[in-house]
Amino acid sequence: MFSGIVEEAAQIVAIQKDKGNVHLTVKASFTHELKIDQSVSHNGVCLTVVSKEGETYTVTAIQETLERSNLGLLKVGDRVNLERSLWMNGRLDGHIVQGHVDQTAVCTGVKEAEGSWYYTFQYVFDKAMAQQGYVTVEKGSVCVNGVSLTVCNSQDNSFEVAIIPYTHDHTNFGQIKEGTVVNLEFDIVGKYLSKMLQYK
Repeated sequence: MFSGIVEEAAQIVAIQKDKGNVHLTVKASFTHELKIDQSVSHNGVCLTVVSKEGETYTVTAIQETLERSNLGLLKVGDRVNLERSLWMNGRLDGHIVQGHVDQTAVCTGVKEAEGSWYYTFQYVFDKAMAQQGYVTVEKGSVCVNGVSLTVCNSQDNSFEVAIIPYTHDHTNFGQIKEGTVVNLEFDIVGKYLSKMLQYK
């Protein structure tokens, strides 16, 4: 379980393909604090630490994950947003994030607004999935590349988010431009409510 508050944007230093899987090696400042079998969010995807060496650790993304996320598009040198799992005795600064990416979206616009930025993202709209809560709502929460954000200008297949300078500089949002593919996780609370309404 995560909060969508990114700890750092760390660099991918090695990528190894293994049949349908991909092993990603990441150089992170907190590698020495990690343990094998621990969960870490990578661009919003919950992955398990399988090995450590010096300042780097390795995780494995399976085919299902690669098909639903942007991890298969990563290259050596790219930065990924990292968050370790929540301590359940602290404040929840973002929103409840599972680390289970629902689908990808494409950035269709970036506008600077006197020191902040508005990013527009478009995704494939499916009515059946929308009825199960796979949608955004105005002023609701959405997770983009592992970052907990507030939705504005919510449409059927698109939405905007406002990015402050700190988030722009301390996550990989600074590298997102038109055409960039990002990971989306819709709000789990909305999914449960939508499901329960089906049984009324």
